[in-house]
Amino acid sequence: MSTVAIVGRPNVGKSAIFNRLAGRKIAIVHDQPGVTRDRIAAPCAATDHPCTLIDTGGIGATIDDGFGEQVTIEADVAMETADLILFVVDAHDGLTPVDQALAQKLRKAKPPVRLVVNKVDDAKHESAFSEFARLGFASPILISAEHGRNFGALCEEMDRVLAPLAAESADEARVAEESGIRLAIIGKPNAGKSSLVNAILGDRRTIVSEIAGTTRDAVDLPYTFKGERFTLIDTAGLRPRAKRDNSVEVFSAMRSEKAVRRADLCVLVIDLASGISAQDRKIAQLILEEKKPCLIVLNKFDLYHPDTPLKARLAHATDHVRRELFFLSYAPFVACSAKTGSSVDQVLKEALKIREGAREVPTTGALNRILHAAFEQNPPPVDSKLRRRLKLYYATAATNAKYQTVPVPTIVLFVNDKRLMSNSYEAFLSNRMREAHPAPGVPVVFSVRSRTRREWTPPEKPQGH
Repeated sequence: MSTVAIVGRPNVGKSAIFNRLAGRKIAIVHDQPGVTRDRIAAPCAATDHPCTLIDTGGIGATIDDGFGEQVTIEADVAMETADLILFVVDAHDGLTPVDQALAQKLRKAKPPVRLVVNKVDDAKHESAFSEFARLGFASPILISAEHGRNFGALCEEMDRVLAPLAAESADEARVAEESGIRLAIIGKPNAGKSSLVNAILGDRRTIVSEIAGTTRDAVDLPYTFKGERFTLIDTAGLRPRAKRDNSVEVFSAMRSEKAVRRADLCVLVIDLASGISAQDRKIAQLILEEKKPCLIVLNKFDLYHPDTPLKARLAHATDHVRRELFFLSYAPFVACSAKTGSSVDQVLKEALKIREGAREVPTTGALNRILHAAFEQNPPPVDSKLRRRLKLYYATAATNAKYQTVPVPTIVLFVNDKRLMSNSYEAFLSNRMREAHPAPGVPVVFSVRSRTRREWTPPEKPQGH
C-alpha cells in the first residue's frame, strides 16, 4: 500500500488535513505550534486508491521543551519512506523563510511533492498562490481544511499520482500469488541442483547427468507443497568466470545471477561429500551482496563420513559450514540426499519457516529500544580521525514493495555522521538485532544516513528588505 506523508512547518494545518482525509479525528488539532510531535499513521478514507497517511511533527520550529530535533527526524523518516509528499503551507501567514528552507530540501526528495496551500477560506485568499509559486513546485492546490474547501481537487491529484503505484502493486501481488515463494536453486555445477528439484517434484522434470553444466537455462517449475505454492527456479551451475569457456556458459551464468535477484529465497546447494569450495563461497557472497534470504542445502549427506554415527556427522557438518561460510551465518541449513530422497521434504518446510519469520518485522518502537540498548551496552568508540563518537538519533524499517513474499526490511539508521559507522560496530548491531529479533534465513540490512542538527540555513533576505 502506498504511503502519503504530510509535512510542513508547525501550525499550518497538517493535522486538520490528516483528519479530514482519514475521515475521523485522530491527530490532535491545536493552535499551539508543535503539538504534533510523533508520526501518526492511518488509512486514507477520501481517495479511490488505498494509501496510508502519515502526519508528522512541524519542521523548523523552536520548541521550548527540547523536542525540536526529534520532530525534524520524524519528518525526515516520513519523507524517506513516502510515495507522495504533501507539502503544506499557510495562506494567512504567507511565504516564510522556513517554508523556503523546507522547499529547498523537498526539491531533492525522491517521491513526488505536491504543494498544498491551506487556510484559503474564500476567493480573496486565492491570490496567495502567486507568492508560493516561487517555491518551484507545480501549481499549488488551494484548500481549507477547516471548511473542507477544494478537498475534491486534492483527492483527485492524490489519486492521479497513486494510480500507477496501485496498479504496479496489484500486478506484483497477482504475480506473487500465482508464483508463491520463488526459490532459486543455485550452486556450482554438479552439486545436485537438478537432482534436488527432481526429488522435490517426485519426477524427472529436469535433465540429470554426471556431466557438469548440463542445465543451461534457468527453468521455472511450479509446485504445491502442503497447500502452499512454490516456483522452483532450477539454474545452471555457476562456474568461476575464468572457466566460462564459451558464450553459452557466460549467458547461462548471467541467467543464474538474474534468478538470484528475482527470487524470494535462495537455496544454496552444496556437495557436502566434496566439501565447501572457493566457488561455493563466491556464490554465497553473491547471495549476501544481493541481500537475499537464504537456505543452505547440504546435499549428498549420505556420502559424508558414512561410517560415522549420525549425531557426530551432523556436528561435523555444522562446524564445517559455519567455518567456511561464516559470513552467511544467518542462513539455516538442511542436510539431505537428493539421490535417496532422505530429508528432501525438509527443504520446503524450512523455506516456509523462513517466510513466516521474515513477516514478523519489528515495530518502530521495538526497533529503537533494541538499538538504543545496544548503544548503551557497548558505546561506539571515538573516531581517531574525526574525533567524534557515533550517535544514533532514530531508526525505522522500510520494506521493498517488490519483495513482500519473504520481506527483507532495510533498517534505516539516522545518525550524526555515517562515516563514524565502522564495519565492526555495524556487525555488533546486526548481532544484537538477531539476538533480540531472530529471523533465521533473513539478513539484517542497515542503511546509515547522516543527519546533522541543522541540515539547512534559512535563505538570505533579498537586498533592500
